Amino acid sequence: MSLLEVRDLVVRYGAYTAVDHVSFGVDAGEIVAIIGPNGAGKTTCFNAINGQLRPASGSVLLDGREITGAGPERLFRLGVGRTFQVTATVPSMTVRENVQMTLASHRGWAWSARRALRDLFRGEADALLAAAGMEKLAESPCGVLAYGDLKRLELAIALANEPRILLMDEPTAGMAPGERHALMALAASLAKGLNVGILFTEHDTDIVFGHAARVVVMNRGRCIASGTPQQIRADAEVRALYLGEPAHA
Repeated sequence: MSLLEVRDLVVRYGAYTAVDHVSFGVDAGEIVAIIGPNGAGKTTCFNAINGQLRPASGSVLLDGREITGAGPERLFRLGVGRTFQVTATVPSMTVRENVQMTLASHRGWAWSARRALRDLFRGEADALLAAAGMEKLAESPCGVLAYGDLKRLELAIALANEPRILLMDEPTAGMAPGERHALMALAASLAKGLNVGILFTEHDTDIVFGHAARVVVMNRGRCIASGTPQQIRADAEVRALYLGEPAHA
């Protein structure tokens, strides 16, 4: 059994089926991408896995445990990390404080003043920032960071709850080409080092084929192909979808 198992997932909006019996898995330490054209259903599928949408049927399991329909807060407690297409940090706090805040929440700590927060889990926060290459910016307010640095910080924050699986929604959106590959290389390194599974959605196929171990391709709500980047590149239906080639070629 994979770390994350998606089995026959169905999501409907009224009579419209946005996700139609989709199944796949993600192993510990593995990076899996979901791709597809606009309207393919990949974001809906992603949000159903993350608990933002309740599926009509099907199952999502984490290490064999049913998590279907669990809300984002419960999933956070169960070890599901998440990054977003638009970064979500507190601009008035420093880089370190943003990580400390997540660590405190994960450990069930509360604080009465910002000064107290600065003393909580400082060493652990600095270790996460070092892993993300952000240690030199620990004292900087998030509001002055470049976009690429915000993305790396968000990765450090996502790792603060010691996730077993990390869901990344278009992690490289808005980044320069060089920064995109650097961020995904960092995520891949951390995934292997921490034995964390990563599932991500992405429009940039260069990023997908350069960093994913396996690729799930969706179109019109269905999974039309799943396999290694090499297998996906050679798949006739995928080539027809992305390159306009005849499906029988």
